[in-house]
Amino acid sequence: MIASAAGIATALALASCSSGGAPDRAASPAPQSATPSPAASGSAAPKPPAVDPSWPRWGFTHTGVSANNVTREFEQDVAGALARTPMLQNQHIMGFGVLNPQPYRQEFFWEDLDSRTNLMKQSGGTQVITLCCAPDWMKGGPEGPTEESAWAEHLEDAPYPQHFDDFAKLSATVAEKYRDVEYFMVWNEFKGFWKDHSKPADFKGYTELYNKVYDAVKAVRPDAKIGGPYIGFDSNRTGGSELRGPWGVVNQNVLDAFTYWFENKKGADFIVVDGASLTDAHELLPDEFGALDKFGAVTTWLRDKTGDLPVWWAEWYFVPEDGTTWAEPKRLAVQAASMIEFAESGAATALYWNPQTKQGACQGCMWDPKTGDLLPTGRLLGDFATWFPAGAELERVASSDSKVRVLAQPRKLVMVNTADAEVTTTVDGEEFTLKPYEIRWSDR
Repeated sequence: MIASAAGIATALALASCSSGGAPDRAASPAPQSATPSPAASGSAAPKPPAVDPSWPRWGFTHTGVSANNVTREFEQDVAGALARTPMLQNQHIMGFGVLNPQPYRQEFFWEDLDSRTNLMKQSGGTQVITLCCAPDWMKGGPEGPTEESAWAEHLEDAPYPQHFDDFAKLSATVAEKYRDVEYFMVWNEFKGFWKDHSKPADFKGYTELYNKVYDAVKAVRPDAKIGGPYIGFDSNRTGGSELRGPWGVVNQNVLDAFTYWFENKKGADFIVVDGASLTDAHELLPDEFGALDKFGAVTTWLRDKTGDLPVWWAEWYFVPEDGTTWAEPKRLAVQAASMIEFAESGAATALYWNPQTKQGACQGCMWDPKTGDLLPTGRLLGDFATWFPAGAELERVASSDSKVRVLAQPRKLVMVNTADAEVTTTVDGEEFTLKPYEIRWSDR
């Protein structure tokens, strides 16, 4: 044990920074108005694309607090609840609930990462590890356990170029130690490589780090599946970019960074991105449900650009980030509609950023902080994992009222009322009346 119990408790709280809400974003003003895309016209879309059944589809990321940070009994309760519908579970190697894994050049600390991976295994999850963030000595700090101030100020710093090889070695060590983990994502949101989103990212620096990590991990684990660049697809109301719609315009700096990485990477088994339906100015264009079209547009652009490599959304956000709060039925309806968008556009995987707490109200959390029982968000993810896994044969089923969105497969369908009013609609030859923002599952 490297640190005292009190020190670890304090550091774990700090290690959760940036783990409870939205990722870091910066507004990027641009001069040109966006033009509507055909996707917003209300016309019927083609049959949803198939997704390779060998790829896992739905899951979540453990953040600053998870079930293993409470009591052993609570952890077992949550693991049992999650095991009823196993899904992907992701954990970072430093921060987001895990202490510094390599505080000294020749000394490792695996206790926290072991605890999180054990929780994933107990709950039957398919494990994913995000190779981020870097120990302090790789980014200008001292050797030793991370200081409290460093968690707050430097967790998201990128390793210095002279330490790219050291980070690659750490990544390979992680891959060797956790041999039952198949999927690895390299870094997170270009942290430290893109401090001002109104300017180009350091995509050359990130790509150099990625390639070193890719080579190092593949050298010890040829079976490992590695993905990048895990970049956030920021959007604004206006701007000059080919990727646009009624939901806004993707920052051209994102497209430039992605394109450079894609053209210069050593290899990739899957594509990793994240983003919000909101613009950088917290706008939902044209509204909270129409803004979700961005997820489908980005997924389609990526699949076309990459020759149909599997597209993973490592995080996705759909609620206001300006202090506005929604009632839970509305929040859940928007979440369900966003997952329909991922499925219909052929995204291989979508990971929910799970904002757990140890006590108190926990909107958006997957399980109850007191009982460990799954909350509506957790049940929603489980339902999609059950009925719409990769490989599910999706069928286009219309609703007579466009306010009700539908996703269907031969045995089951889900309907989402996007209106703040009761709606009666005919779906699949049957009439349904849905309450405001109701999510309804139905056999076929």
